[in-house]
Amino acid sequence: MVEARRNTFKAPKPDAVRLLAFDLITEVNRNEGYSNLLLPAALSASSLEDRDRNLVTELVYGTLRMQGKHDWVLAQISDRPWNEVDSGIVDVARMGVHQIHELRIPDHAAVSATVEVARKRLGESKASFVNALLRSVTRKSYEEWFAPLGEISDAVERLSIQYSHPHWIISAYFDLLKDWDAVEAELATNNVPALPTLVSWPGYSTQAELVALGAEPTMYSQLGARLKGNPGNLDVIKHRLAGVQDEGSQLVATIFAAASAGFSWLDMCAGPGGKAALLSSIAKERAIDFTANEFSAPRAELVKKVVHGATVWCGDGREIASHGKSFDAVIIDAPCTGLGALRRRPEVRWRRSLTDLRELTSLQRELLDSAVSVMNSGAILGYATCSPHLAETTVQVLDILKKYPELEQLDINEYLPENLKDATRGKSMSLWTHKHGTDAMFLALLRKK
Repeated sequence: MVEARRNTFKAPKPDAVRLLAFDLITEVNRNEGYSNLLLPAALSASSLEDRDRNLVTELVYGTLRMQGKHDWVLAQISDRPWNEVDSGIVDVARMGVHQIHELRIPDHAAVSATVEVARKRLGESKASFVNALLRSVTRKSYEEWFAPLGEISDAVERLSIQYSHPHWIISAYFDLLKDWDAVEAELATNNVPALPTLVSWPGYSTQAELVALGAEPTMYSQLGARLKGNPGNLDVIKHRLAGVQDEGSQLVATIFAAASAGFSWLDMCAGPGGKAALLSSIAKERAIDFTANEFSAPRAELVKKVVHGATVWCGDGREIASHGKSFDAVIIDAPCTGLGALRRRPEVRWRRSLTDLRELTSLQRELLDSAVSVMNSGAILGYATCSPHLAETTVQVLDILKKYPELEQLDINEYLPENLKDATRGKSMSLWTHKHGTDAMFLALLRKK
């Protein structure tokens, strides 16, 4: 009998696509990895064909993005409280539901392929539970599963399930938009993956050159172009003549540059992204001394590679005065909740909380204090966040103006592109993804009298 059982056992045979996707989802959810860093690295190291790479991408980003919605379904059919279920089962079941409800994959294929992953990574017993869960999901159609949402009168609760966002983020959007249709539009847009956006660096490349490579020009930025494809394959990116940067972030940099003069600029929170690279190229063309400051040593090394020989400091922006230098323009792209870039960073919506918000707003105030201490008379301060949240934007600007009477806010309308409409909150720029197709960036310009 034992021998017979051995002969009937078949080793799990998960496909490489779903196995890789599950491993990445686990790394993000359980070890606080970042999907936008882990996924490209994993795909580069793989030998998968383009079609399989696209499926891995959708499984990882899509499952992370929609896991709140998937949990709502799974919690109804699990025979134990969903928050007490083994984390491996949770992640693989979410990936299975994503295939059943969000992708055009036949139910039987989605279930069997996902169960093979569970057998390989979790073992036979847990795989049996996953199999039971997913088969229960397939017993009702998508429409049948979500028909009850129409009976939920609480808009926050209903939209939280439908669009897979935490309650506090939906409430924060409504505080600003004051319209449930607009909130729903923003939530829906957050669930649509963004095309890569390229940025030309003045003096090194042009928008026309990016368009000649097959990209479509951006609507508002005169430097950007959207690309259907992998930017890493382009020589202009490989040779660091252009970068990858959301159009909203491009506008933050170019508007700040347009409002700023003098001979010395500081990017207090540079990061390895495109803002410091873009500002340094603009500064170089205008013979302006540019300095980028980055807190993390490894990230500071990355900044050095893209700022065209500009000075790079590594240190805490709150201690910037220790360098003994003052500036004619300072920009703070402040650490924030990132609520404006949820379409690009799907796990952020689940990682951030109101506790994080309180900690981040405190840090933002300290960075603003630090910036004021190194501003020359007449200097411009640009305060930017990739978040529309009131506490990280308007409230911070009002507080800094009250604390420092020597500061005055400039009306940003003077510097906005002519075709950029409905993009202000008071005197500040406030972009929305559903309105402008950009990350929901905020920018206020202040001048020291």
